Amino acid sequence: MGSFSYVAKDRSGRSLTGNIDAGSDLEVIEILHKQDLIVVSVDSLKKKTVKKAKKGKVKLDDIVIFSRQLATMIDAGIPLVQCLGILAEQIESANLKSAVTNVQQDIEGGMSFCDSLAKHPQIFSDFFINMVRAGETSGMLGEVLDRLATYFEKTAALTRKIRSSMVYPAVVVTIAALITSVLLLKVVPTFKGIFDTLGGQLPFPTLVLIAVSDIFRKWFFLVVIGFGLFGFVLKKYIDTDKGRRNFDKQKLRILIIGNLFRKVAIAKFARTFSTLVKSGVSVLSALDIVATTSGNKIVEEAVLNCRTSVREGETIAKPLSKSGIFPPMVCRMISVGEQTGQLEKMLGKIADFYDEQVDAAVAGLTSMIEPIVIVFLGVIVGGIVIALFLPVFKITELVAH
Repeated sequence: MGSFSYVAKDRSGRSLTGNIDAGSDLEVIEILHKQDLIVVSVDSLKKKTVKKAKKGKVKLDDIVIFSRQLATMIDAGIPLVQCLGILAEQIESANLKSAVTNVQQDIEGGMSFCDSLAKHPQIFSDFFINMVRAGETSGMLGEVLDRLATYFEKTAALTRKIRSSMVYPAVVVTIAALITSVLLLKVVPTFKGIFDTLGGQLPFPTLVLIAVSDIFRKWFFLVVIGFGLFGFVLKKYIDTDKGRRNFDKQKLRILIIGNLFRKVAIAKFARTFSTLVKSGVSVLSALDIVATTSGNKIVEEAVLNCRTSVREGETIAKPLSKSGIFPPMVCRMISVGEQTGQLEKMLGKIADFYDEQVDAAVAGLTSMIEPIVIVFLGVIVGGIVIALFLPVFKITELVAH
């Protein structure tokens, strides 16, 4: 005797899946035929080895595609186990493929979808798992997965906008650092040898530049190691609760960029909260999930304080307004949503509004960064070049006289 999984169809065309204990696959087919079912496939469960899911993160785009395709197949009436099997065959990410295969096998073993997802926290977040749980409970799993895909698509688009706005200045500053290093390590020492041969008193800017070059050449490797050590210590500090809180607090205070971080946090808060409430997750559970997925300790503390107040009978808007993180407009709209019973609708409008605000802020930041970077390059590189050629100009003037 062995265990077999099967996929079959009844006379109306409805797909059925299940497990049967039998002596062979032929015996399973015979049993299914007696039940007036059309056999699609029969597989031995012994052949299926449960592979340990690979640990590692999965790209957000892969989660988006997985959610969208799973929602489409479920809406088409395909059984969940069969959907997962089809997706596992075509998923490119090795980590996600392994996790989906394990989830499929757990469900075949009688586990619920959300509980099987919870076994892979490195891939599926609390937000994802709670949304799926709400969808299973309400019988609207396909619709909830579709909302998840839409949410992740908008989150991914927001992340791409922020990263794209930082790529240009990061590349230019890196190039400027490389050019400056080459000038100080190679070019300035060459000119120093020429100046020593000619003799005479060098201009003050040139003396300063040569002194900086000498120090930079002498202590170059120590400077590099120092920067690396500083980065390592800073990262370790940020990984602590106190360090993360201070870091996130300073992020919100940075001139111009801090306002952008605040708008991104509010957009993410509203979008996540709206999606959870619309899918039937309780307000307290939703606030707990929103806090852990906020990505900013200051926002997380504000939301957790709000959760505590709501549990004690307060409205959502009042503690949020006291935090000082959320603008009055956001708190007023949430208050109106609570009073009218349209909280998820108001949160959706807030998210849409702040998505547009982020677009405008990113565009403004990008247009502002370009001239700043150009001026920065001009001052650094241009200053070095001028300091090098000042003695040449002085010699030229003496020869002319």
